[in-house]
Amino acid sequence: MIDSLVNAMNAELEHFLAFLPRLLIGLFVFLIIYLIGKLTAAATVQIIKRNNFPKTYHAFFRKMVKGVFILIGFVIFLNLIGYNALAASLVAGGGLTAVVLGFAFKDIGENFLAGFFLTFSRPFTTDDLIQTEGITGIVESIELRHTHIRTLDGCDVFVPSSQLFTKPLYNFTRDGLRRGSFTVGIDYADDSGKAAKLLLKTAHETPGVLTSPEPVVQIKSFEATFVEMQIFFWIEAKNQEKTLAMIKTLIMDRCRMSLLEHGFTVSSEVSTAISMSPLNVNVNNS
Repeated sequence: MIDSLVNAMNAELEHFLAFLPRLLIGLFVFLIIYLIGKLTAAATVQIIKRNNFPKTYHAFFRKMVKGVFILIGFVIFLNLIGYNALAASLVAGGGLTAVVLGFAFKDIGENFLAGFFLTFSRPFTTDDLIQTEGITGIVESIELRHTHIRTLDGCDVFVPSSQLFTKPLYNFTRDGLRRGSFTVGIDYADDSGKAAKLLLKTAHETPGVLTSPEPVVQIKSFEATFVEMQIFFWIEAKNQEKTLAMIKTLIMDRCRMSLLEHGFTVSSEVSTAISMSPLNVNVNNS
């Protein structure tokens, strides 16, 4: 019995010694492919850094490139050590698994894929003011699956990447310009042409209002009790909501004061449709 055990161990040892060169070659090739993948991942990260990709995507690209090379190295390793069937089943099984997981986690996969494509289109970055599907706010952070937006009333919203990729997206800060507007009513008896020139002059003289694109003044509508004038102006700022609110308040107050100082009636309640004609009154002693 002992002789049989020794013979079996010797046979296994001979098989292992015969198998050892292939194992070492396979490990060596796997190590080489792994190192190539690591260097390729580092080079990929350096490339995307030079193209100003958000930091969020650096780790994703590093892991993705390394993962692809590790998978390739493992499949080649199995083929070198003689497990060709296992390597083939691994590749086939991996594809089947990917299909099954794709159906099971459709929404998650869709968001990840959309986030991946957004890294190349880059329609916005952090600190941009954007709007999508009625959600308006500042971009706080960008992840592959979602984007963190802080709304103007202080609410934190996590918008799925698929929505940002497939739905209309408004970026108010991409070119650094933002247009503001407001309306003011003047009396029907006032000269609207002079009022428009005065409002335009006041807009040009207001600090923070751009001269290019220049402000525009127009008659918006004829209301029942007043003529409604509308003023458009442009600003340039990073924190646009705060700056727009400040400049809009300043220009509105200046326009109001300018109209009053030049004798215009600024009102939305006094009707000008009443004609006040002089009335003669005779008083006789009885």
